[in-house]
Amino acid sequence: MASPVTHAVVAISLATAWKYPRPAWSFLVLGVISAEIPDLDVIGFLFGVPYGHPFGHRGFTHSLLFAGCLAGAVVGLGSSMDEWGTRRGSLWSFIFFATISHGLCDALTDGGLGVAFFVPFDSSRYFFPFRPVVVSPLDWRDAFSAVGVKVLRSEVIWIWIPCIILAGSWVWLQRRLRRQGRVKNFKRMVSEENGSETE
Repeated sequence: MASPVTHAVVAISLATAWKYPRPAWSFLVLGVISAEIPDLDVIGFLFGVPYGHPFGHRGFTHSLLFAGCLAGAVVGLGSSMDEWGTRRGSLWSFIFFATISHGLCDALTDGGLGVAFFVPFDSSRYFFPFRPVVVSPLDWRDAFSAVGVKVLRSEVIWIWIPCIILAGSWVWLQRRLRRQGRVKNFKRMVSEENGSETE
């Protein structure tokens, strides 16, 4: 798996791009929780669920169906939608992409089993052809070892930096479009005022 810190970075990048100019803290937290939830499937190890089982690690909770159901549940509750100023469709898509980003990051790693994106319809496991990210160990204590440093370095290069660049580019584009819209509105107001003065 990718490390929990990296899953959080991806979710925060998504939230930043989704809610211009600045997402609420609760919106950021919601995205981070959504991106971390898939790894709750490690609880299955305590109950003897094999890694390769459809409900094992990187199984159902990493699937497209799970992401869609989780997003639907959050939208169904809808308690904070007014606070975020978000429509149901937009909120659903944000939660869906934040959740499925977990499996996408895992599919970039060089270890473990692949990701069962299509459970329960297909139990096959998938990786991307290009897998540059060093897989994060399941034991959190290893995060502070030499292995943990190697994992973090690969994640910064292959996940953090691209996410920051993409989110920053999207924010810049929205800011530019908004500024152009304001300039056009200002020019229209000026022309309307000039027209009314000459009448």
